[in-house]
Amino acid sequence: MEDQRKLEEGFGARTQFENEKNIDDHKHVYVEKNNSRTGVHDISNENEPRSVATADLKTEEQKEEQPLIKQKTKRIATLDAFRGLTIVLMVLVDDAGEAYSRIDHSPWNGCTLADFVMPFFLFIVGVAIALALKRIPDVNYAVRKIILRTLKLLFWGILLQGGYSHAPNDLVYGVDMKHIRWCGILQRIALVYLIVALIETFTTKVRPTSPTLGHFSIFTAYKWQWIGGFSAFVIYMVTLFSLYVPDWTFTAQNGDKIGRYTVKCGMRGHLGPACNAVGYVDRQVWGVNHLYTQPVWARLRACTFSFPSSGPLREDAPTWCLAPFEPEGLLSSISAIMSGTIGIHYGHVLIHFEGHAERLKQWVSMGVVLLALACILHFADAIPINKQLYSFSYVCFTAGAAGIVYSSFYILIDVWGLRTPFLFLEWIGMNAMLVFVMAAQGIFAAFINGWYFKNPDNNLIYMATNLDILLFLQAKNIKFYVCFNQVTWIQKHVFIDVWKSKRPGTLLYVIFAEITFWAVVSGILHKLGIYWKL
Repeated sequence: MEDQRKLEEGFGARTQFENEKNIDDHKHVYVEKNNSRTGVHDISNENEPRSVATADLKTEEQKEEQPLIKQKTKRIATLDAFRGLTIVLMVLVDDAGEAYSRIDHSPWNGCTLADFVMPFFLFIVGVAIALALKRIPDVNYAVRKIILRTLKLLFWGILLQGGYSHAPNDLVYGVDMKHIRWCGILQRIALVYLIVALIETFTTKVRPTSPTLGHFSIFTAYKWQWIGGFSAFVIYMVTLFSLYVPDWTFTAQNGDKIGRYTVKCGMRGHLGPACNAVGYVDRQVWGVNHLYTQPVWARLRACTFSFPSSGPLREDAPTWCLAPFEPEGLLSSISAIMSGTIGIHYGHVLIHFEGHAERLKQWVSMGVVLLALACILHFADAIPINKQLYSFSYVCFTAGAAGIVYSSFYILIDVWGLRTPFLFLEWIGMNAMLVFVMAAQGIFAAFINGWYFKNPDNNLIYMATNLDILLFLQAKNIKFYVCFNQVTWIQKHVFIDVWKSKRPGTLLYVIFAEITFWAVVSGILHKLGIYWKL
């Protein structure tokens, strides 16, 4: 169990900004205990005589500095475990969602397991921002780091989800700039991170000086963060219900034919798939050719008889079933800022409340209130829970769930000390970016599939499933293929054939051949001290 002093400091985690600032500037930086302002002590004249008062002051400064030095290598177990859980959920729903459509994204209204992934990411981003920026040595330096990290997230987001990468199935790369997708998961995280982190940074001088706050005073103490979240709420709600959506056209392929289709709208405040303001804003800002071309609404009952699974479109399906829609668009990303705001509040509670009971009282009560509000809005048909629109009830429902899950992890890991069962989540959480890129985005699978025999058609997929190729390799005494456990071959012959069923076989494959595999890889990298950070 961590001592109380480390718990007060956010489980002993030193901020990244403090570490990098000290290294870059070669200066001795200390932080006042009850103030965010920083004094810089020049050590160039360290050998000059000092008065007793100066020596005493330095002694006090060293006392204040010592806990920060000890905290350099500490990590926050609950934070890493929650982040790891989110990555695990992403891999699970992405690769097992086809077999279990009930855990895949909801076609429109409602919330499934997959719909928790994005808001869980944003929630934990908010918590991490509060801890990383609880002491800011230099505001300008912090702003530069925030902007740089935002640009890195945007770059990787466009590279992985903009259409440039064709992993894991196609051994090609490149994208037509007329059809590049500008939005995506990392792009949304970048926007939320930028706004929330900048507000946290620029309000450093008005932060509370007292280490403890009352149950409600913590809201007023960080009023600027809540004003930022409320502003996002107002912009989203006003635009959603007041913006007029006219008729619109798009070009899409239906079977072997490419046609131009028109969607009739001419309304405002509509929350259905065809004529909502979220889609209209994205079509106006990005252009209809730059949106996601496989929206989940194609699994709706109005579009396919295979509902809620994917399937061929009905002959009488409305034209919008073929249309593109951006699930990580601009207006919905503005709404997503509220998820980050709620997350940063949980981080502030962690910093200012010393005891477990006080923290849990704040976290659980807020989680329950958010869940209740979301259910009232949804079941009263006021504002449905909808991930594609990132509706306000969806924000409340998923943020409330995130708060309850985070509180549960806190009890299990930091209160009861049950850390060992969650180590695999911690390992994945420490290398979340690596697992996201390699597993969730299929880069590792694309790398494996890139090894082929004589021509690209004879890649590992073909070799592992074609008996003639296997016999040829055996006849030539070429046995290297045994070392490569190709994804589809393992899934079919090791899991599905053994269980005589695709659904449990696919689920077990995802659990053991993907999640367990990357947990082991992350654990090894952790032991070696290797992490991929932006």
